[in-house]
Amino acid sequence: MPRIIAIANQKGGVGKSSVATNLPVFLAALGKRVLLVDMDSQANATLSLGIAPRKLPLSVYHALMDQVSPSAVIRKSPFFGYEIMPASPDLAGATVELVNLEDREFKLSRILDKVKDSYDYVLIDSPPSLGMLTLNALCAADEVLIPVQCEYLALEGLEQLLNTIKLIQDNLKSDLKIAGALLTMYSRTSRISREVSKEVRRGFPGYVFDTVIPRQVALAEAPRFGKTILQYAPTSLAAQSYRELAEELLKLDAVSSKEESPVIKEN
Repeated sequence: MPRIIAIANQKGGVGKSSVATNLPVFLAALGKRVLLVDMDSQANATLSLGIAPRKLPLSVYHALMDQVSPSAVIRKSPFFGYEIMPASPDLAGATVELVNLEDREFKLSRILDKVKDSYDYVLIDSPPSLGMLTLNALCAADEVLIPVQCEYLALEGLEQLLNTIKLIQDNLKSDLKIAGALLTMYSRTSRISREVSKEVRRGFPGYVFDTVIPRQVALAEAPRFGKTILQYAPTSLAAQSYRELAEELLKLDAVSSKEESPVIKEN
């Protein structure tokens, strides 16, 4: 069975699209077939793979609106086993258009039902909000991976997202699980990074990836050239960290058997 993971955090600037773009490269390098679904109208993940969103004849928007089959939207990446369902600016209007549709929260889930069996992993890049598109991503997913920037108030953002996940578990999809929180933009020389890391691991016990994604200029530069970190800086610490994350994710398949979601503890 394919593993469907939504990459979500309502806070912007946490490295969410970077995770969505780069993690599949290393999963594919480890022999897995991966589909990335870009559900963010900013289309950062799409751009990061060298695809111009405004020039796309078809995007995930057209599949959501039942204008085309999802297979017609999927495009290949430069890496064998790694494909993308790209986003376009049209996706910005989907939130409004979905409101009056029946079972609007499950549109993406029904789309993925038609293609997911061709993949080992389906990763969904969600918008930096808790709106209809993110709700679709969470309802389509088996698990949620939460990127957490190493800055103060990180736990506040985690708590808001966990509350939303709890509502979905209670009202829409009771089997949605937490894959884990991923610390991003980490600097070993930063006191704030070290303190936030300790705080998140203490407040989110057992649900924080061992791997941390460092703050590196190469990660910020790579999307400008439409490249992943493996293409742009394959020997960098960031590339090494994403490889370790992919390996860790493969080892944590047992996480899906955990029945209880974590709760942020109050300090």
